[in-house]
Amino acid sequence: MTIPAALAMALIGSLAIEAWDGAGRRPIGRRPAELALRLAGYALLTAFWFCFSWRPWLAAFSCLLTVAILVVVSRLKQAVIGEPLVFSDFALLRQVPRHPDLYYTRPFTDPRMAIPLGVSLVVVALWYWIEPTALPEEPSVALVALIGLPCLLVGLASELGTGRPAQWLAARFPRPDLDADCARYGLPATIIAYALRWRREPPPPEAGDDISLCQSGPAPVVVVVQLESFVDPTRLGGPALPLMETIRTRASRHGRLTVPAHGAYTMRTEHAVLTGREPDSLGFGRYDPYLSNGGDEPASIARRALRAGYATVFVHPFHRDFFHRAEVMRRFGFARLVMEEDFAGAPRIGPYIGDEALAARILAEVEAATTPVFVFAVTMENHGPWKPGRLDGIDDPLAQYLHHVAHTGRAMETLIAGLKGRDAILCVYGDHAPSLPTCRPGFGDTTTEYAVFGFGTFRDGPQRVDSTAPELGRFLRSLIKG
Repeated sequence: MTIPAALAMALIGSLAIEAWDGAGRRPIGRRPAELALRLAGYALLTAFWFCFSWRPWLAAFSCLLTVAILVVVSRLKQAVIGEPLVFSDFALLRQVPRHPDLYYTRPFTDPRMAIPLGVSLVVVALWYWIEPTALPEEPSVALVALIGLPCLLVGLASELGTGRPAQWLAARFPRPDLDADCARYGLPATIIAYALRWRREPPPPEAGDDISLCQSGPAPVVVVVQLESFVDPTRLGGPALPLMETIRTRASRHGRLTVPAHGAYTMRTEHAVLTGREPDSLGFGRYDPYLSNGGDEPASIARRALRAGYATVFVHPFHRDFFHRAEVMRRFGFARLVMEEDFAGAPRIGPYIGDEALAARILAEVEAATTPVFVFAVTMENHGPWKPGRLDGIDDPLAQYLHHVAHTGRAMETLIAGLKGRDAILCVYGDHAPSLPTCRPGFGDTTTEYAVFGFGTFRDGPQRVDSTAPELGRFLRSLIKG
């Protein structure tokens, strides 16, 4: 009776944790089918931990601890980004030890991380010693059990991805609806179901038609700059940025840009602009578009530019491995990558390479080009977290952000001045709003700012046209096509 009792404790305890978390905010679903699927998620989680220990009470406690951690992390994420925890977040875990600051955590060598982890390992080791194993005493039977249970779980996951089980799962999770599904079925079941649905989804359709510029020919110089966490600072109560006045009076097109996320997930906006794909067309892959195709997008702007005879250059002053950017950008069609190692000696403003150094490098790439050139750049200076110690004498997060955004404005003014006299197009846009205490989810309906400048024969009168990230991508593709 030990195993059923431990399983019952895991199911009841996990249900209580999620009921407490949702009380008054997101009440749990009470229909029998919804409760059954929620409990099945807890049972699978318990079975997963049981595979490692074969100790029922340790597996039950591990399930409870896992559900509690998921609930806490999901609540924190909801407060900062406006979205519950999702399966694709686990693909980012391998980056946390290498870039802890970017994920608002600490290195494992920090005592505040190392001591709790060490204590946890000691507790688990003691538990292994105190609780007897549930494995059969007969060695051959025990071996069959050790191999059989993991194979059973893998087989179950495989079955849920094919045939009638897959249809059953698709009927309950027809499309992504994170908040509603977490309320109905619970966080563990939703994470598992979304992962299974994502793995079996067919490839998304090609992006829609280009948005024509009605121009006579393609632009020989196209520069697109994705600005980290960029919004008009006056929306945050900051001072007016001279760049915004330049945009209003000089940009051919400008306005608010609706992006796929708030406060994070740069890759969602990046993918939308480079491919022109609507997030809804990606199905469950919308949460991390690079997980599905890894940049293998035949209709991307960079591939179109390559086919049209352009030199394609990606510029980003940060690690090659972050988001697997080097590999992804090569697949997108960028023949040349300029990354952190190419900025050796460039000034850092806080922890990252300054935006003005990035602007200078972009202009150098344009100047050196002997063919039409398409440059796609991603800034880094104003990446979070904004916390004490980042800038000397400035500890307030908003003040730090405004300090950096002033540099972003000057860098873009430098680009505008440097492209004058050429037949060129410059597009700048914010990837998402900053995750600041004064800029919580719901701010501006996930909008940032964008602007498209024309130079030489491509100069045109200013007009405000609010847009979305995929629409901007399809607009930019027409610059290459002409």
